[in-house]
Amino acid sequence: MARSHHSVLHTRGSIRGVAFYHVSYFENEDPVSAPVLMPSTPDDLAQTIVFSDLGLTRDGRRVLGDIDLVLNEHRIGILGLNGSGKSSLLKLLIGLLAPTEGAVHVDGLEPSVDAGAVRARTGFLFQCADNQIVYPIVREDLAFGLPGLETDVDEVVMETLTRLGIADLADRRIHELSGGERQLVALAGVLARDPSTILFDEPTSQLDLANRNRFRDVLAVLPQQAIVVTHDLELVEDFDRVLVIEDGRVVCDGRPETAVAFYRRRHR
Repeated sequence: MARSHHSVLHTRGSIRGVAFYHVSYFENEDPVSAPVLMPSTPDDLAQTIVFSDLGLTRDGRRVLGDIDLVLNEHRIGILGLNGSGKSSLLKLLIGLLAPTEGAVHVDGLEPSVDAGAVRARTGFLFQCADNQIVYPIVREDLAFGLPGLETDVDEVVMETLTRLGIADLADRRIHELSGGERQLVALAGVLARDPSTILFDEPTSQLDLANRNRFRDVLAVLPQQAIVVTHDLELVEDFDRVLVIEDGRVVCDGRPETAVAFYRRRHR
């Protein structure tokens, strides 16, 4: 099906107030555009992420292309079919991948060049918690890599576990935990480092309904900026902004009700 893309540029006075919203035209589809969205948190609590004419090619396949975005909202969802480029977009944000065209900046830093500085302020929660849990005991895993005296580190660890309602897991062995508990422990490991932004790659895909709902409730009250790749359409219903990615391009960008409705029409 033929399609074309162009961008509408809205200016609100500064780099934090410039946003590119893709307008997509499909056969039998009306153009889908977004209003100018204001961040739902103060500027100092959310990083500004800028994609400029970004493209990514891997193993001869164009994974992403023509990405022009400025993201600075508190809650941002990313929808798309498997293989559409969603996870690659997240990996570009922390320097796990480098763009082959254009650039990406996180609060002015280029992740592929300034990876250490970006990762100090940007946490990443993998789809499978076991990919980022290192030590066999919960308390030890959270403490790994945290600076400070042992007593101070332990205080941070317990405060973080308590915040997520899982302080009783501190001395448990990782292999004894359920999938939902492991996901919360992995999130605690990210939160203990106090990032400004957390990237979530399909965080509910391996959770049962009870743990999915628990995770949703935790996410709702996190002060950090969150960018969430997901197939869980209900999870993004109260987000500030939702992107739909198809074949490596942003084909819809707007409020959750607009983007989710568009996604459902495309894949019903």
